[in-house]
Amino acid sequence: KSGAQFILPVQAKGGRDHIGRIQLEQDIVCCAARFPDLVCRPIAAQFMADDVIAMFELTVEKERVRILEERHYKLVAASDISSEDLETMRKGLPRA
Repeated sequence: KSGAQFILPVQAKGGRDHIGRIQLEQDIVCCAARFPDLVCRPIAAQFMADDVIAMFELTVEKERVRILEERHYKLVAASDISSEDLETMRKGLPRA
């Protein structure tokens, strides 16, 4: 929307694994060193029950991991998505 360019480091966890502050901080430092002109937006994916994935945009504040945004997505087979479903999803997309 603003024309900014981003770097998106991603952590993916499953089961009882937790998103780690140390790894998140290392990702942010690495992005700043390797991609100094890009905005770092750390992302985490947590695999949950029933083929659901929780996606988080994260930050570190006062040595704590903070969630900026959280969304949940359900994985489905492509054959389970109708053409009507696709049209409904397209209508919800922002216009370029």
